[in-house]
Amino acid sequence: MIELGIGIGTYEFFQILEKRGLKPYTGLGIVAALILGINSYFQSHIFTFITPSALIFVTCLFELFRKDQKNAIYHISTTVFGVTYVGWLMSHLILLMEMPSVISHHTYYNIFHFVIREGTSFAFLPFALTWINDTFAFFIGRKFGKHPFFHKISPKKTVEGVIGGGIFAIIGAFIYRYIYGSYLSPFDCIALGGLVAILAPLGDLTESMFKRDIDIKDSSNTIPGHGGILDRFDSLLFTAPVIYYYLRFFAVR
Repeated sequence: MIELGIGIGTYEFFQILEKRGLKPYTGLGIVAALILGINSYFQSHIFTFITPSALIFVTCLFELFRKDQKNAIYHISTTVFGVTYVGWLMSHLILLMEMPSVISHHTYYNIFHFVIREGTSFAFLPFALTWINDTFAFFIGRKFGKHPFFHKISPKKTVEGVIGGGIFAIIGAFIYRYIYGSYLSPFDCIALGGLVAILAPLGDLTESMFKRDIDIKDSSNTIPGHGGILDRFDSLLFTAPVIYYYLRFFAVR
């Protein structure tokens, strides 16, 4: 499912670029993004390094043979950025799922009579904290918001909403710890909730900046009534990597 999200999300991003008048190598970019996901599944770090290197070589080669080489640097750089922005960042969900195989933990958790493996609890953590943050930021901002937060990019975001979302993200981390995050300490809950409070709005604002640049509301209509994959997972693109690295180097050893 994550691989499917990577493929669709990368396609959506390249469609945004094409609406901007650019000509990224869509097919090549989607393949490279999917390969990054596969590399993450197999924890193949050497191929993870090879993939972006090969992508740069091949896009430069393709551009040399393109009939119209106007804006060549944009075509190459946007292709590489699209793969990195969607493929690499979203691949951290797979890294979270497979992390127990790296740290030699094989714990299983019984949650509400459902048994899940440790990797599932790792991978679900960014979803839970990000959606808690976004949900409460929206409602608190709508109810109490008075001070704009990056008004030129997202007029409806408020400082009150961002702070409220962060508070509930921390509370959500403690609840998550109680339910099936026993590997988290109280300090970890505060740290992760705080990081999500910072990075979730940054991810959302980044995609809003892209869409504002070409004056569109949604990245696509992949999910009827909710826009595209990027519209639903823009915050997660920024929170999943930092949660992976935090768990990998600080919380889970």
